[in-house]
Amino acid sequence: MEQMEQTTSRLELTNHLVTLLKNSSPDLIDKIIYLIQGKIRPDYEGIEMGIAEKTIIRIVSQISNISIDKVYHKYREIGDLGSVAESILKNKVQTTLFTEKVTIERIYLIFDKIAKTIGKGSQEIKLRLLASLFNDSSPQECKYIIRFALGTLRLGIADSTIMDALALAYTSDKKNRKSLEGAYNVSSDLGRVSRILATDGLEAVYEIKIELFIPIRPMLAERVQTSKEALDKVSGKGAVEFKLDGERVQIHRKGKKVEIFSRSLENITHYYPDVAEVSRTIKLTNFIIEAEVVATDKYTEEFLPFQELMHRRRKYDIARNVENYPVSVNVFDILWASGRDKTKLPYLKRRELLKDIITNLDDRKLTLIHQKIVTSVEELEKFMAKSIEFGCEGLVVKQTDSPYRAGARGFAWTKIKREYRSELVDSLDLVVVGGSHGRGRRVGKYGALLLAIFDKNENVFKSVCKVGSGFTDEVLEELFKELGKYKIPKKHSRVYSKLEMDTWFTPTIVIEIIASEITLSPEYDAGMDSIRRGFGLSLRFPKFTKKIRRDKNPQDITDESELIQMYRKQRNIKL
Repeated sequence: MEQMEQTTSRLELTNHLVTLLKNSSPDLIDKIIYLIQGKIRPDYEGIEMGIAEKTIIRIVSQISNISIDKVYHKYREIGDLGSVAESILKNKVQTTLFTEKVTIERIYLIFDKIAKTIGKGSQEIKLRLLASLFNDSSPQECKYIIRFALGTLRLGIADSTIMDALALAYTSDKKNRKSLEGAYNVSSDLGRVSRILATDGLEAVYEIKIELFIPIRPMLAERVQTSKEALDKVSGKGAVEFKLDGERVQIHRKGKKVEIFSRSLENITHYYPDVAEVSRTIKLTNFIIEAEVVATDKYTEEFLPFQELMHRRRKYDIARNVENYPVSVNVFDILWASGRDKTKLPYLKRRELLKDIITNLDDRKLTLIHQKIVTSVEELEKFMAKSIEFGCEGLVVKQTDSPYRAGARGFAWTKIKREYRSELVDSLDLVVVGGSHGRGRRVGKYGALLLAIFDKNENVFKSVCKVGSGFTDEVLEELFKELGKYKIPKKHSRVYSKLEMDTWFTPTIVIEIIASEITLSPEYDAGMDSIRRGFGLSLRFPKFTKKIRRDKNPQDITDESELIQMYRKQRNIKL
C-alpha cells in the first residue's frame, strides 16, 4: 500500500497491483478489489461502513491513552486521521498479552460485520470491533485500516487501472481488459468479476451476463455545442429525444417485484414507490428499462425543475413526498426482456419494443419520451424549440443503428443543452471542495463556494472557480446543513487548489453551474498548462442554477478533458 500511495504513475500503480494480485490467494481477490475501491460490496447493494470520524478519534484516544482533544488537535494539524493514528501509535506500548494476526480476510470480515451492524448501540459495537483490530495492528497498518474505514484511501487507483492489473496478473495480456470491462459493465461488480477470473479463468468471465435486479452501468452521451456537430456525429441522420430535467433511473421488474436504480447504481426503490407501482402496469412482466423520472406540477402536470424532484430523496415522510411531489416516468430504452439481452439490438428496434409494451402514451405518469427522426439542422432546431416549450434541458441525439454500450461514453449518443443566454452554451456539474465565510445577510453561512472539476486520469479534483451568485436563502441554508456533514480541517488530499479557503470539504456535493465563458487563470488548477504554461482554466461570472445534483457522484461531474475541449471550441482552437 505504501508503494502505491507514493506513486502517481499509472504504469507503476498497475505493476504494484499486479504483484499484489499474483501473491494473493484467489479466494481473497474479490475482497482485495473491494477494499481498493473503498467499499465492502458493490454499490447497488447499498452497504456502507457508517464509521464516523469521531468514532476513530475515540478509538485512537483509548488505545494510546492520549486525550480526545489532543487527537483532534493533531487531526486539524495533519488533516488525515490515518496519518494521525500512525504518528500517535508509534509510541504506543503493547498492553495485550495475545494478539491475532491482521490479514486481509480478517480486515474485510470485520468491516463487513461493522457495515451490517445497525440499530441501538451499533456505534459502541463498531467501536469495539475496530479497537480490537487496531490493538493487533502496527501503526502503519492502522493508517490504512482507518483510510479504508473512512473511504479516504489515497491510492488513486481507478477501475480502469484495476482491470489492467487483473488482465496482466491472470491472463498475461492487457488486451483482455476489454473482456473484463464488458463483464463489469453488465454486472456492476468488479469484485465478482475478479473472483471469477482468479478462480475459474477468462472463459468463465465471458459467461457473466445481464441479470434482473443487478443494475447495468449506463451508456453515456458526449456533449456537443451545435446542432450541426450533433448531426455530423450520427452521419446526418439521428433519433432525437427530449433531454428532460429529471433523474435517470433503471427499472427492473419480475412479476410484481420491482426495483429502481439511480444513474450511480444506488437502489432508490424506497424513494419512488409510485414509480414502482406504475411500472407494474407495463404489459411485459419481466424487463429492464431506462427512464427519466421528472417532477410534475400537482395540478397542471407540467414538468418542474430538477431541484423539486430532489425533495423525493428524503429518508422520511415518503408518503407525503409522493403526494406533494408527483412524478412522470418517461421511458427511453429497454435493455433486457423476458430472459433476453436487448442491448445488442439497434436503437430503433429497441424503441419499437418499447412501443409494444407501453401502450397508453397519453398517460403522463408513464409514457415514452418524445422522439423524432431528423436529417437536417433545421429539423433538429425545431425539435429543440419544442423541447424548451415542454420545459426540457435540451436534446439527446442518437445513432439510429447503435447498440446499447453499457458503461461507455461516446458519440453514438450526444447531448445538446439549451442556451442560457451566455457565451458558454452548456452548464457544468462541479463538486464543492471549499467555502468562505459569509458577510451581511450571509453571516453564519457561506459567502462563496470553491468548486472543482474531476481529472479522471489522475483521479483528483482540480479547482475551477468560486461561486457566490444564484443562491436563494433557502438553498443556502440547505447547503450549509448538508456541507456540514463533509467538513474537514484541511484541504482534502485529492483536491488540487492554490487558493486558501476558510473551510474545506470532502468532495461529495455536486451542483450545476452556468457561466458566461471559460477563461485562462493562473489561480485555478483545472486544465493547468493545457492551453498556456502557468495558466489553468476558470469560469467567468459563474452562477448556481439552483440544482443540487444528488443523482451524481463526484466522479460523474464535468471532466477536465471536457472543460479543455469546451474552451478550445469556444475560442475556435483546433483540437
